[in-house]
Amino acid sequence: MAAKDNKPTSPSYNDGAAYFDMGEHTLRIPMSLHAENRRRLQERLKARGLGGGDVVLLQGGSDSTRYSGDADIVFRQEPYFHWAFGALEPGWYGALDVATGRAVLFCPRLPEEYATWMGRIKSPQKYQQRLQVDEVRYVDEIADVLREMTGQAGALHTLRGVNTDSGKTTLEAAFDGISRFNVNNTLLHDEIAECRVYKTKAELEVLRFATCVSAAAHRCVMRKIRPGMKEYQLEAIFQHHSYYHGGCRHQGYTNICGSGCNAATLHYGHAGDPNLRTVGETDICLFDMGAEYYGYTSDITCSFPASGKFSDDQKLIYNAVLKASKAVMAAVQPGVSWVEMHRLTYRMILEALKEGGVVQGDVDKMMEVNLGSVFMPHGLGHLLGLDVHDVGGYLEQYPPRPTPAGFRSLRTARTLEENMVLTIEPGCYFIDHLLDQALANPEQAQFLVPEAIARFRGFGGVRIEDNIVITADGMEDLAGDTIPRTVEEIEALMAEGQQEEVFVPQLHAQQKLGQ
Repeated sequence: MAAKDNKPTSPSYNDGAAYFDMGEHTLRIPMSLHAENRRRLQERLKARGLGGGDVVLLQGGSDSTRYSGDADIVFRQEPYFHWAFGALEPGWYGALDVATGRAVLFCPRLPEEYATWMGRIKSPQKYQQRLQVDEVRYVDEIADVLREMTGQAGALHTLRGVNTDSGKTTLEAAFDGISRFNVNNTLLHDEIAECRVYKTKAELEVLRFATCVSAAAHRCVMRKIRPGMKEYQLEAIFQHHSYYHGGCRHQGYTNICGSGCNAATLHYGHAGDPNLRTVGETDICLFDMGAEYYGYTSDITCSFPASGKFSDDQKLIYNAVLKASKAVMAAVQPGVSWVEMHRLTYRMILEALKEGGVVQGDVDKMMEVNLGSVFMPHGLGHLLGLDVHDVGGYLEQYPPRPTPAGFRSLRTARTLEENMVLTIEPGCYFIDHLLDQALANPEQAQFLVPEAIARFRGFGGVRIEDNIVITADGMEDLAGDTIPRTVEEIEALMAEGQQEEVFVPQLHAQQKLGQ
């Protein structure tokens, strides 16, 4: 439906409406999502004894340019601030009164010339209407407003803690005059991180949308892939589809588009080894890509043959990983240990590899020497939300990181609980240096079939990654049944796609040169 009177169709940015969307074809998100998050945080802090005069202060992200130049880096909001307040612009602060729940945002006071270069300047009242907070003031008023909120005996609670996935410290709020306040930075981090572990119904809707958009984009890639394409062209198809059809401007992480041997590089696609290889006819492809909507990200991996038809070896490895995925999905529910799910994954993969003649001997003894970590050196999955590796995995009150190979790559060792969102991403890879280490280790080498290991060198790998939420009695796949997962489903989809004409620039150029 066309917008009336030529008004913009993105209300969250343009007309002050209290929701976010990217047009009628995308998900509309009410600002009540953030009000509920603030209420949950308020309740946790009250339970810790906080009350009158205690104020949570979060600082949003700042915009920046590339190195010494003036070209902007596309801004994305700091996740903790976004979780609590929903303001998408740079340079903001947000305060929450623990006793009353009063929420105050602080926006930059922009100079008049901003309107010339950057667009019209919105008033605090417009922001207040759009973001549904109690008040919006200017950043240069922050000290006076916070003094009124804390009184003489209250405290500012700022965010300081270490992200156990990145090792980086969170952005702690700071402003001119903060030294005159009683600042406590020891309490907030674990409480707000713990809130983020459990998703609300509104947050689950956003994650479902992002996941379904990504699932559709993956299907599009599987239909359009042709041997001779570059990996980056398939990445481009994914990005175009998720943005054009789903309004997902950003990706949750650097896309991994590994074909052939590149499918064995777990975080392939980075600046040092970008998605550049030409896809071959006999390649297995491992494409790990996830679109982000309103800051919430998906994280899906699809593995499939470039030709559209699985070879016997490709089918063997793919079905081994699929067996593990199905076993974990059947087992997860509240009360289950994530570490034990990782262990189950190893067992399922080793059993399938034994059936396929890649390994030999007693699977129980293979488990004792941790043979599974040779084929799957990463963790089973991770928490998912505003960060692709979402926070809360190793908070102080929960089990520490395990130490054995493979297990130490788990991004959490927690027991599963309702409304946790995680990825389930078993994989099986043939990584030369890990195979060499295992062959040199008598405890592990006795289980390897040398001829089969030699055959699979250069194969790459397979990963199957789904996004799930833990329910009261099991789990829900956030993509529903929209991703083809069996060999038969994948081959059928790709066969349909091969009936379509796909323009491949380099092949077109070769045809022109041959004329």
